[in-house]
Amino acid sequence: MTAMNAASPAETTFLSNGVTAHRGDSVACPENTMAAFRAAIDAGADWMELDVLTSADGRVVVSHDGTTGRTGDREVIIAQVPYDEIRSVDVAHAFRVRHRLTTAECPPARVPLLSEVLCLAMTQFRTRVSVQPKVDCVDRVVGILRDLGAGRWVGFNDGSPAKMRQAKAHDASFPIFWDRPAHSDIADDIRVALQEGFHSLVINDAGMTQAKVDAVHAAGLDVGAWTINAPVRMAALLDMGVDRIYTDDPRRLLRLLNDRGPRSLPTPPPRLPGSPRVSRA
Repeated sequence: MTAMNAASPAETTFLSNGVTAHRGDSVACPENTMAAFRAAIDAGADWMELDVLTSADGRVVVSHDGTTGRTGDREVIIAQVPYDEIRSVDVAHAFRVRHRLTTAECPPARVPLLSEVLCLAMTQFRTRVSVQPKVDCVDRVVGILRDLGAGRWVGFNDGSPAKMRQAKAHDASFPIFWDRPAHSDIADDIRVALQEGFHSLVINDAGMTQAKVDAVHAAGLDVGAWTINAPVRMAALLDMGVDRIYTDDPRRLLRLLNDRGPRSLPTPPPRLPGSPRVSRA
């Protein structure tokens, strides 16, 4: 057990503001890089979301795509090469070009290992990490969490109920943010979430409505929306009572929340015997 795990309860009071930095602070920095995750922590998001895949040599790496072509200076297929080769790609390249930055302004960045991001997260007690397993790697992820003693810093998000169920089977205390497409059956989604003990439904913004927000809250669950960068839409979602917003621009959302003042979140109904305990953390 690490020294971090011996911390007092007062040191482990994480932020709770409903701001998930999507792939880190990916407006300010290249997505899913150490710079983006440091920026998300500095911004004050209570969660930062990242995507994980596995390399040919079994390393759990942080990348949304199965290849490095969209973000990097050359393309490799992550599942087909060892991590050392993946690490040789500069995944800040596309961000630098898009924003017309110099290498001094935007230094080269490498695809990080999940363990590197978790070690960063464990240096503080404000921001937690929501892991999205893009491939069948939940067991490997949980093994890394156990080796590092990082469980308290981590939750999971994905659209696959099987992957989320697998994470809960390892540790029922893991927060689960179950991603839903815009036009899924909300009644069925709620039924599954309650049955599986998921903490939150995170709905594609294109399908978000007041009726869905009200239905999710009536079931005693949290509701989130992904992925929103426009402040007008952020404000509209907050007015609906959405508990969590996934955004590439966490600083903008945090400024909006600060300007609006304290939020009054809907009060869930009393927990029925046998129903899952829901956390709004």
